[in-house]
Amino acid sequence: MRGLIGKYIRFNLAAAMEYRVSFVIQVLGMALNNSAFIFFWLLLFDKVGDINGYGFTEVMLLWSLAAAGFGFNEVFLGNGRYLSRIIYQGELDVYLLQPVPLIPNILCSRMNVSGWGDLAYGIILFLLSQELTPLWIFLFAVSCVLAALLFSSINLFYHSLTFYMGNGENLASAAYNMVLTFATYPGTIFKGASTWIMHTLLPAALVIWIPTELILHFSLSRALFLLAGDGILVATAYLLFKGGLRRYASGNRMGTRL
Repeated sequence: MRGLIGKYIRFNLAAAMEYRVSFVIQVLGMALNNSAFIFFWLLLFDKVGDINGYGFTEVMLLWSLAAAGFGFNEVFLGNGRYLSRIIYQGELDVYLLQPVPLIPNILCSRMNVSGWGDLAYGIILFLLSQELTPLWIFLFAVSCVLAALLFSSINLFYHSLTFYMGNGENLASAAYNMVLTFATYPGTIFKGASTWIMHTLLPAALVIWIPTELILHFSLSRALFLLAGDGILVATAYLLFKGGLRRYASGNRMGTRL
């Protein structure tokens, strides 16, 4: 499976580089778009000082984790956001016939080029705005990989509803974008019922908030809590997809993937 994923990465990158000007424009455009928010936060913190214990540096850590984790998912697991379409158009047949694990095969088979801009922006922002100790660098790298895995699991979970409700594409897209949006704001501003939602249905806490707190104030108990929560989310998405797969009706679609 590792060899297949490596081939997907090389093939998708080579395909993107066929149109190098477009590739560069998309990457730089996404990075510049994200950079605009730095000035927004600079102006805001100049007026308010801090937001429930979060200052400019802490928010930049949120943004670097969110951008890098999101970009990692878009680059290496980019087909997740198209899963509903694959299901209801009967294109899942092609993947089912291949002798490799189904879910990784689906997720890794597409690369969204603009994700390189998010990934580069997140890494550069972290290097320029944070304390570069070995522990922080290690925790940031691990958190980015886990965030990408969770972004992908969120896609898998909500798009799997297509098996049960006909077409969950709009719901899945909304949930994915809402998690990304909420993840870029300090978790301390959310109270009451919204906090529970951010830990479960829209798990921005697991994706970004808890990893941010883990980097800022490392503790073994928080790390174990994060890993347990991540494991539950990944397992739930996997089980929902596997259960829905039993309801899948072949589209009898002829096709090949080269």
